[in-house]
Amino acid sequence: METTKKHFFIDISVMLGRSMRHISRSMDTIITVTIMPIAMMLLFVYVLGGAIQTGTNNYVNYLLPGILLMAIASGISYTAFRLFTDVQRGIFERFNTMPISRSALLWGHVLTSLVSNAISVVVILLVALIMGFRSSAGILPWLAVAGILALFTLALTWVAAIAGLSAKTVDGASAFSYPLIFLPFISSAFVPTASMPTVVRVFAENQPVTSIVESIRALLSGQPLHNDIWIALAWCLGIVVVAYFFAMRAHQRRV
Repeated sequence: METTKKHFFIDISVMLGRSMRHISRSMDTIITVTIMPIAMMLLFVYVLGGAIQTGTNNYVNYLLPGILLMAIASGISYTAFRLFTDVQRGIFERFNTMPISRSALLWGHVLTSLVSNAISVVVILLVALIMGFRSSAGILPWLAVAGILALFTLALTWVAAIAGLSAKTVDGASAFSYPLIFLPFISSAFVPTASMPTVVRVFAENQPVTSIVESIRALLSGQPLHNDIWIALAWCLGIVVVAYFFAMRAHQRRV
């Protein structure tokens, strides 16, 4: 049993290294993922920020959590694309003829998504610091923010795995991410929900991005978390469980 587990983790590490080498040879994926959120941050802060009333003097602090979620939603589309490419090229079938764990290739893509999105988040944070972002949070709140972002990335990555394994075309593999990228716009990420029409406000206040954004914002500013943190965790964990189930079913059909 211990030998089986050992080989499983060795297989995953090999597949992670394979996927990371693909990214290192094509850095435009990470660059593309970071450029759009940074451009949005620049646009909202320096062009639109003066007209938006958020109750804070530092709009970068208010805006940053939503920008980070947008970057992650954009980044997971590449996971679906890479999975779709492996399926179309017969990589899954080829590895299945070798004495390795059948799920190792899938887990390699999932862990690659976590690493690559973490790099994008760090780059965006550095740009935000240059733009004036400041936080009084200590090490524990920052670790909590990192945990929430990692869980959110994991949840969306398993959704991406479903698309990558099930899509019939390359466009279909990545198109699912478009609604996820724009979901922060209908939340409290850019403006308070109180300013929205009733129907839009009800949707905005009851979708996962709002609770996640509010949790990260409270952690970084040292404000009380209230129930937002539990709602955010429930959303993320629920999506992880459901998406993982359907992703593994899609994977089993492939192998």
